[in-house]
Amino acid sequence: MRSAVLGPVLATAFGLGVTKPTATTPEPPSKRASLPTVTVSGNAFWQGDTRFYVRGIDYQPGGSSRMQDPLTDTVVCKRDIAEFKKLGVNTIRVYITDNSADHDECMQALADAGIYVIIDANNPLYSINRLDPAPSYNTKYLQSVFATIDDFIKFDNTLAFFSGNEVINDNVTSTLAARYVKAVTRDMRQYIRSRGYRTVPVGYSAADVAQNRMQLAHYMNCGTDDERSDFFAFNDYSWCNSNFQESGWDQKVKNFTGYGIAIFLSEYGCLTNGRDFGEVAALMGDKMTSVYSGGLMYEYALEENGYGIVKIPSPEASTVQEQDGFAKFASALKANPAPTGNGGFTSTTHSVACPTKDANWLVDSTLLPAIPDGAKKLMSDGAGSGPGLKGAGSQNAADGTSTGDATPGSGSATVTPSGSESGEKNVGSVDRAPFVVAGLVAVLTLTGTLLL
Repeated sequence: MRSAVLGPVLATAFGLGVTKPTATTPEPPSKRASLPTVTVSGNAFWQGDTRFYVRGIDYQPGGSSRMQDPLTDTVVCKRDIAEFKKLGVNTIRVYITDNSADHDECMQALADAGIYVIIDANNPLYSINRLDPAPSYNTKYLQSVFATIDDFIKFDNTLAFFSGNEVINDNVTSTLAARYVKAVTRDMRQYIRSRGYRTVPVGYSAADVAQNRMQLAHYMNCGTDDERSDFFAFNDYSWCNSNFQESGWDQKVKNFTGYGIAIFLSEYGCLTNGRDFGEVAALMGDKMTSVYSGGLMYEYALEENGYGIVKIPSPEASTVQEQDGFAKFASALKANPAPTGNGGFTSTTHSVACPTKDANWLVDSTLLPAIPDGAKKLMSDGAGSGPGLKGAGSQNAADGTSTGDATPGSGSATVTPSGSESGEKNVGSVDRAPFVVAGLVAVLTLTGTLLL
């Protein structure tokens, strides 16, 4: 995220206590949303048996410094949804949400507009400290992360969760935090399965850092199945009104060919040399679709960094002022629709070798931290009430930290995820293409078997 990032001091900036977690029960599939759920299979996303490409925009009015959830104010979100529809996006990413608030109306309005949402499970108060990760990986933190899952997984248009955003950056010491980010990814996936929820993909959003991008990507896709991400996303600002070769995107396609899981761009949109959003044509073109599943343009609201394409006069304003980039982005999306067919995707997934330690990558073990003992109970009892954006924070929690390394495979869960309202059943495996699953359902139906 190109807005100013709040420091760890925010973790203690508020003196309010956090509600003690109480037992919860899995919610039934949502009957609110009108969109089919999106799943990940092979190295691609799917809307039923149709290949799904992320054609979206990053959405955080006010940036991280405001610490405000844009999906709790119905007037604001409906104002902006009207602009999203004019753009023609199918996905937004929201960096900060309040897991103690009600999101029903805004999420329904987004679903009615045909728009999916990718949710960051962290916020500046409840997140991993990149330079001191071990104390910040604790029960209080995971309770907030899991409460965010509880809050949003009930909506069929929740497309995916990010387990972290730019935690690892160009400070080589921050690579040591990768073990904890990967542990959070494991824990989130285990929580979803343990609670019997539908399988919403979980992955990481990496910073635009060339020195460790591939090592981090390999790290998030190595090890046992419970430890691997469902997808990998990264921020990329190298296309500066250039072209496929000059930007180096041709090499990034080559580097990720055969990677083994789905990837997309979680931020793009370089400001240098102006912005005509030629990236859209590349992302929707046959040179990229076999490897990439689209991307999110950074960003919607104009902040001090200059990336936004609408100016919001005040937080409560009923209208926005479209900037020059608005029409250009809308035109790029209209001129480059999502491809038909499967885009040359790979139908199976596979892990890769874990990176070895070197000057740019300090992780020297394939073992992950064990989930804190206090967080284990949340798998069966649920997270309970979320602390929201006015809690005491978790980075300086005095107890509830990990007490050692986990045994590979310990993050597995035996509960079968539930299906969606539409009747689609998520089998919990990304190795099987959706149309194969649909065929099996049809065969079983003809033989009188009920698929549970």
